[in-house]
Amino acid sequence: MKIALDAMGGDFAPQAIIEGAILASRTFGDTARIVLIGHQDIIHAQLSSLGGSSLDFSIVHAEEVIEMGEHPTKAISQKQNSSIVLGFGLLKSGKADVFCSAGNTGAMLVGAMFSIKAIEGIIRPCIASLIPKENLKFGILLDVGANADCKPDVLSQFATLGSLYSRYILNVANPKVALMNLGEEETKGTLITVPAHQMLKLNKNINFVGNVEGRDIFNDKADVIVTDGFVGNVILKMAESVFDITRRLNIKNDFFDMFNYEAVGGSPILGVNGNVIIGHGLSSPTAIHNMLIQAKKLVEADIVSKIKRALS
Repeated sequence: MKIALDAMGGDFAPQAIIEGAILASRTFGDTARIVLIGHQDIIHAQLSSLGGSSLDFSIVHAEEVIEMGEHPTKAISQKQNSSIVLGFGLLKSGKADVFCSAGNTGAMLVGAMFSIKAIEGIIRPCIASLIPKENLKFGILLDVGANADCKPDVLSQFATLGSLYSRYILNVANPKVALMNLGEEETKGTLITVPAHQMLKLNKNINFVGNVEGRDIFNDKADVIVTDGFVGNVILKMAESVFDITRRLNIKNDFFDMFNYEAVGGSPILGVNGNVIIGHGLSSPTAIHNMLIQAKKLVEADIVSKIKRALS
């Protein structure tokens, strides 16, 4: 297995990225090899200073970097020798089984759509995020930012994608799928969520349990919560703030510790023809380590093939 990693993406790149890669390489042993993409001289220097060995990694030289503030579409088209573009090239050609980056999120989405493209039948790919549960397990929330506006049929597809991820990555035998709404009654909601509820009831690929409200995000009413990218991103950012608050208040608790983005590592793009994970821009070595572990699980679960079968 080969895991491609953008060594230049993230606010603390390349040091934090390469340090995380070293940790993951030691965890993987011979079961997976990490391909570092970036300026080779910088990568070699960082590996040397951090106590790693170039022999433990494959290195792909990239002259350019897509910066965090760059326009995604322009950057992808104009920087063909950037670490993100080359990473998708490796994924598309089969020279990597998964591509990870903590760099420009928009560029990762555009790169995925332009390079490996959406799976046939997928209306819109989405970004999924793990959400802590009171039982100290993780649920999944999607979309969390790729699609601010979604039609009912798109939300129904998100439900299928999330259910498959929950089953094969989080090992939930029959995931409970719910629609985020402003009330539990199926007649409540917006011009989108009311018909979406009816479509989810008819979706034979999922175990639909109805609507949930904001107070149900962290309990066990649902293993998968479906919403549009606008609401999902608000929830995700709120969840991230919980950990920051508990830190400031010096609260130590196993449940609240799960809100630390480092524990999750990254968010997969579901619905594209390849395994892609986007890391937090502030990713630390621990976050990169955990993102790479999640990447390995994605490949082992062969989630892309399972999505294709569910849509066929």
